[in-house]
Amino acid sequence: MIDELYQKNLLRLAANATGDGTLDNPDAEETLDNPTCGDRITIQIRLKENEIRELNHQNRSCMLCQASASLIGKHAIGKNLEDILETRHNLQSMLHGAPLQDTSEWKELEYFNVVALHKSRHHCVLLPFDALIRALETANKKV
Repeated sequence: MIDELYQKNLLRLAANATGDGTLDNPDAEETLDNPTCGDRITIQIRLKENEIRELNHQNRSCMLCQASASLIGKHAIGKNLEDILETRHNLQSMLHGAPLQDTSEWKELEYFNVVALHKSRHHCVLLPFDALIRALETANKKV
């Protein structure tokens, strides 16, 4: 199982840690935990006109969660809540066996197809998206 999941493209994505760090005075911050495996991620965002303008994350998590957070760091700037909800839905559907929809902007989503057969690891991949969605919902309530 480890060899199946820990592929070079996912390891590279996690190692890049795009967006790793903190923001001073973010518009919203959300921390989520995965109690089954111990993953913890904090996402901080700044918005302008309901779009993500800055995003940072900190995580103490497995490689899959780190790779997912790095993917968000790479592609979430300029996106709004609806965009992130759609991307999360697309990813979750793929984890449940459906083909990916158009992923031209988020092409690395396909890297996570190896996780589909490991249901216990789906939450590791989705946790950063869930934290970002909650942060976006919080920030949008402040407007």
